[in-house]
Amino acid sequence: MRFTLPSPRRSRHPLVRALSLLVGVALVGVLLVFGLVVAGVLLVGGGLLLAVRHWTRKGSAPRPVAGSRQPEILEGEFVVLRQTGPAAR
Repeated sequence: MRFTLPSPRRSRHPLVRALSLLVGVALVGVLLVFGLVVAGVLLVGGGLLLAVRHWTRKGSAPRPVAGSRQPEILEGEFVVLRQTGPAAR
């Protein structure tokens, strides 16, 4: 059994064809403007969110005095593993 879609019928009237073309172009334009507005809102909102985070974090953390910075030390227990044979891949 074969599934086929019916072929779309084009109107032969030139006014209907021109009108459908204008409606299609207008629909694409509206979608494009809507997408640009959404992208702009996301960019502005993301920028504001980053700015708020930057300002709130900067004010809460005390600034270290130059020269008094503690070195970063990694503490923990380590076990040395020795490999006797070839590496398995």
